[in-house]
Amino acid sequence: MSTSTDDRRKAPAGERVADWADGRLGIYGLAKANMRKIFPDHWSFMLGEICLYSFIIIILTGVYLTLFFHPSMNEIEYHGSYVPMQGQLMSEAYASTLDISFDVRGGLLIRQIHHWAAIIFLAGMFVHMMRVFFTGAFRKPREINWLFGFLLFVLGMFTGFTGYSLPDDLLSGTGVRFTQGAILATPIVGTYISMFLFGGEFPGGDFVARFYSIHILLLPGIMLGLVVGHLILVFYHKHTQFAGAGRSNKNVVGMPLLPVYMAKAGGFFFLVFGFIAMLSAVASINPIWVLGPYRADQVSTGAQPDWYMGFAEGLIRAMPGWEINIAGHTLVLGVFIPLVIFGLFLGVIALYPFIESWITGDKREHHILDRPRNAPTRTAFGVAWITAYMIMLIGGGNDIIATSFHMSINAVTWFVRIGFFVGPVLAFIATKRICLGLQRRDKDKVLHGRESGIIKRLPHGEFVEIHEPLSQEQLHVLTAHEQYEPAEIGPTVDENGVERKVKAPQKLKSKLSKAYYGEDGQIPKPTAEEYREITSGHGHH
Repeated sequence: MSTSTDDRRKAPAGERVADWADGRLGIYGLAKANMRKIFPDHWSFMLGEICLYSFIIIILTGVYLTLFFHPSMNEIEYHGSYVPMQGQLMSEAYASTLDISFDVRGGLLIRQIHHWAAIIFLAGMFVHMMRVFFTGAFRKPREINWLFGFLLFVLGMFTGFTGYSLPDDLLSGTGVRFTQGAILATPIVGTYISMFLFGGEFPGGDFVARFYSIHILLLPGIMLGLVVGHLILVFYHKHTQFAGAGRSNKNVVGMPLLPVYMAKAGGFFFLVFGFIAMLSAVASINPIWVLGPYRADQVSTGAQPDWYMGFAEGLIRAMPGWEINIAGHTLVLGVFIPLVIFGLFLGVIALYPFIESWITGDKREHHILDRPRNAPTRTAFGVAWITAYMIMLIGGGNDIIATSFHMSINAVTWFVRIGFFVGPVLAFIATKRICLGLQRRDKDKVLHGRESGIIKRLPHGEFVEIHEPLSQEQLHVLTAHEQYEPAEIGPTVDENGVERKVKAPQKLKSKLSKAYYGEDGQIPKPTAEEYREITSGHGHH
């Protein structure tokens, strides 16, 4: 009798599941094509990761808080653990927030983490967008990604506003009242928007429930879609990188996604989470029990918005209280004009990549980043905008500044009014001069080398400093930037002597191009002839 044995063995269960999924989703091919994708390594790229990880922490902690929060303005009598508030009438929203803070295990810490993560997310977005702006990372093909990031920042502002309005405490109620006044200042549609949001006259009985739906569903859903789209475009376009040896617009020098980049990214996530948790444990934020529930006849002393709303509030506080009557309708210019200025500021930021592309006429793809000094006008615009933002931030807290430094609030307000017009201009001029000075220093380093600090005495008695020549990599970094030529209008008279009409947009483009890339906009790069002449021994030490 003979027996036959089958040496074939079944694959492990996990491998069979993976094979089954691959047959339907193509996971192996996707992983093989993308898991070894190269990412460059630079500390500034971590700013975007901080934003991403903060957003993830916001989502996770927000889900936990929704399990215990009651978005209702029904009035109840409080009988919870916080003794000073017992017996007080308040909304269910405020009472549930007190319960989260004092009765839910870990509730106060989660609230703190949620709020601090939102602050850090918006701060990270602000700095990350400035990094993208100053280095020119918004240029083709990343204009759409710039718009995604801009929308994430703006939606984050409104998500944060609706979030800290939910507890219905005296501070958040004051902020909501301020917002309702700004809405009412909008001509024609302001009243309708206010009635829709608040379900009638302020404060109404529905705004917490409506803000709750906006805060946990509408805005986070849109933001999540933008984050996914942003990451897909980063993956598709490949990451930008700074100039260096072996780097060009056609390659990426760095580390693979797996395992190096993912390992570093995973560790950095826990570092960000640990920092936010530590900050939340030691630094109290939004202690609603100190202020009490919102009452329309009370205003909390020193009420301040979160920093990202300070710019808009500063504009309104600095604006004189002008009003005009048109056909029996009152137009509150003291609120309406600041809102228009705020919208214009945001609009220019959103459209800047397209504006610069139109000025330069540059339609090429760019994957190598600029050094900010090599784009003086762009850098000066960015610093001017930040200056205006910071001045208005002071305006948004003019009462706190006045009381803290024992100053007149009128003096602080007038400083903000004057500074809003003067400060950005001075910042623009100073930044541009500094950038041009740094360009001159780079040119001198390319031609003469690096200062060594060694002093040598020549035979005829002259003392000179020895300069060491730069390496080829250093020379490449200092000379790799673009050198644009300003756009010219061209001859205004044709070959037959007939005057050609130049359109206004063309004139404007030529003037802006000269401002960007004219003699006062950039320092010419050193040429090979200049380098050879100096290094040949004529005056080089």
